Amino acid sequence: MRAVLKTSAGRGATYAPDAAEPKAGDQEVVVEIAAASLCGTDRECYEWSPAAQAFNLNIPTVLGHEGAGTVVDVGAGVTDLRPGDRVALESHLVCGQCFPCRTGSAHACERTRILGMHIDGVFAERVAVPRDICVPLPDAVSLETGALLESAGVAVHAIQRSGYEVAGRGVIVSGGGPVGLVVAHLSHLMGAAYVVVVEPNPFRRAQAEKLGLTVLEPGEALVETVRGLSGRRGGADVAFECSGAAAALPSLFDAVRTDGTIVTVGHPSRPLPIDIAAHINKKGITLRGIFGRRLWETWEQTMLLLGSGRLDLDWLITHRLPLSQVDEAIGLLTGDACKVLLVPGLG
Repeated sequence: MRAVLKTSAGRGATYAPDAAEPKAGDQEVVVEIAAASLCGTDRECYEWSPAAQAFNLNIPTVLGHEGAGTVVDVGAGVTDLRPGDRVALESHLVCGQCFPCRTGSAHACERTRILGMHIDGVFAERVAVPRDICVPLPDAVSLETGALLESAGVAVHAIQRSGYEVAGRGVIVSGGGPVGLVVAHLSHLMGAAYVVVVEPNPFRRAQAEKLGLTVLEPGEALVETVRGLSGRRGGADVAFECSGAAAALPSLFDAVRTDGTIVTVGHPSRPLPIDIAAHINKKGITLRGIFGRRLWETWEQTMLLLGSGRLDLDWLITHRLPLSQVDEAIGLLTGDACKVLLVPGLG
């Protein structure tokens, strides 16, 4: 079968037209991938950045962790899925036994493995995965939409982590990539008083403007704009840092009000200093982080939003490419693109 593999600890990825066919082991299913979505982490793995190296990939491995498809085979012990079932895939494989797993915080599992890093991923025609990470899709949800649910779930988790503090509130979203755009879109849908998106890429700024949001380039105008919108509150109520850019966080501490909240979603490439006295103690800002999705609360919340018709994700898709064009797909992530799909059925 065709697949995209990381074959060595260096830059790049290998398109293999004759990769080994997966087989369903105990408690596993084989899924025929209809669409796989790329994200910034895939770019990090391709570039072999320090952030990617920190994940300790098993090499060689098939890349890709955001995907959806149709079950074509089931292994021993699988009784609730059958060939023909349509599923999206959670990317985090958790142990189920550690303290976080047993106390409702499996997204923080101490022994997390990741699809496309520690087991073969979804940049392939077919993949064998544990049954436990399969999420059955309602008939009304397309397989392409299913490939977007993993990253959209990160956005939902960020809003959950804020305590749903967006309705009637002032919201800043730093970073207008797919996750940031969904955070901003959901905040708007949930009744935010205003949503300000900070994004350097003109293409993504235009997408945010289409959603009816206030859009800024990075710079000093953020604090002035937000304080103008907030009046006597003195700043936004909540900010979501979705870019991972090292320069983004300091301005958010200045732009949120006293006793405001900052939720960090993006992963900076280096440690960042925080002025504890000025921002945490004196200003009383609450700083929270997220990783992945809450299992399985975020998936249930996302499915409810999709089923209600309130949330649509297809507008995020800007490009569809075959597996053989993975190099071009990676390049699009920093250009005029939002969600780029690798579609094994193409080419």
